[in-house]
Amino acid sequence: MATRMATNTALFSSFSDRNVPTSSPTATHLSFPAASRFNLPLNTMKGSFPSLNAVVRSQSTSSDDQLDISLSPRVNSLKPSKTVAITDQATALVQAGVPVIRLAAGEPDFDTPSVISEAGINAIRQGYTRYTPNAGTMELRTAICHKLKEENQISYTPDQIVVSNGAKQSILQAVLAVCSPGDEVVIPAPYWVSYPEMARLADAIPVIVPTQISRNFLLDPKQLEAKLSEKSRVLILCSPSNPTGSVYPKELLQEIAEIVARHPRLLVISDEIYEHIIYSPASHTSFASLPGMWERTLTVNGFSKAFAMTGWRLGYVAGPKHFIAACGKIQSQSTSGACSISQKAAVAALGMGKAGGDAVSTMVKAFRERRDFLIKGFQELEGVKISDPQGAFYLFLDFSFYYGSHAEGFGIIDGSESLCRYLLDKAQVALVPGDAFGDDNCIRISYAAALSTLEEAMVKIKSAITRLKAPVSV
Repeated sequence: MATRMATNTALFSSFSDRNVPTSSPTATHLSFPAASRFNLPLNTMKGSFPSLNAVVRSQSTSSDDQLDISLSPRVNSLKPSKTVAITDQATALVQAGVPVIRLAAGEPDFDTPSVISEAGINAIRQGYTRYTPNAGTMELRTAICHKLKEENQISYTPDQIVVSNGAKQSILQAVLAVCSPGDEVVIPAPYWVSYPEMARLADAIPVIVPTQISRNFLLDPKQLEAKLSEKSRVLILCSPSNPTGSVYPKELLQEIAEIVARHPRLLVISDEIYEHIIYSPASHTSFASLPGMWERTLTVNGFSKAFAMTGWRLGYVAGPKHFIAACGKIQSQSTSGACSISQKAAVAALGMGKAGGDAVSTMVKAFRERRDFLIKGFQELEGVKISDPQGAFYLFLDFSFYYGSHAEGFGIIDGSESLCRYLLDKAQVALVPGDAFGDDNCIRISYAAALSTLEEAMVKIKSAITRLKAPVSV
């Protein structure tokens, strides 16, 4: 037992990435100090770590026979998704009996609307369980074309659509399809955690363009143009944004489009997965609908967020046939077509009416109520800076006022990671540190949780924050 508990303490010492000695393959661990605090056995966290170090040896005693388990430089250059790791580990803590409030996941807490679920159930009952065409069923791609024309004012034919296992796969395939080694992928920060790593998977170079909370984390066109070069191949835009909830107004997108037009090699991947989770008076503009941008834009969307279909794993990319065919080629040699059952369900989702109809508007209304509650609560905390999130279901709050503070029984708060560790340890609330999104001043809070849960979390967070002592030199 003593050995097991010592192992727990070592495993759950910090969120930080830790490199193993150079003689072993690189591995990364993201961990929660609360596990050792609550005396959790090691096996409660089985499967929650992003990687596992091991030395595999043959039966021979000769060192010459040791198996080479080194990993590729491409994989070793990647960072694991901190949001996935934190969510998985917080879930494991809850399953082990630790009362953690989980506000880290980017996942709606609503059930999939019944009309969508019934379509999936009927697909199973009717034997619609076989392979589909690689790019997706004609029925679904036709429905997607209709949606994009009616809701987004962009026209495509079914051969300009590839349906994938989630929008994440769609984005990755788009990056792989158009980037050559050494190309630059331009990414406004704060960014979704996977964008830079997708660039690295393509042997491209992520180029980060910082934004400011005082501008609602919206890209400054002048700063964008200063970052562009002959190597710039892709600009990734996400509106509404994960992690900030910012929505790009049409006028700003037009300014960006004018800059893009001056760079012949530059394409745009427009991540529009949160388009229907938007709060009036804000409105969504698809980048491909702007003059001259259709030919340069790969539009990515899906069903996970607006339709509460995260587990159905379905997304799509739309664009010029030349690029879309390349995305399809990659998919044909990896996953092939997406789930047949999910595709039938997606057809039902697109048949619910514009922007998802009443079912989606009900969810959006609840998200807005939660957002407003949290903004009001955090405005009562000294020093917290808040942007104006107009979409998605996240707050990205600047807590840097408290960096340098001393927490009794914990130590110094020296950044977003240590603040999140402190809030997990003392408030039992799981949040995501902003350094995962490229801004260490902030932390991300998902309000895809019941209002009663958010009310409890707010009380605990306020209590923990007000216990912090005055900042000290760090």
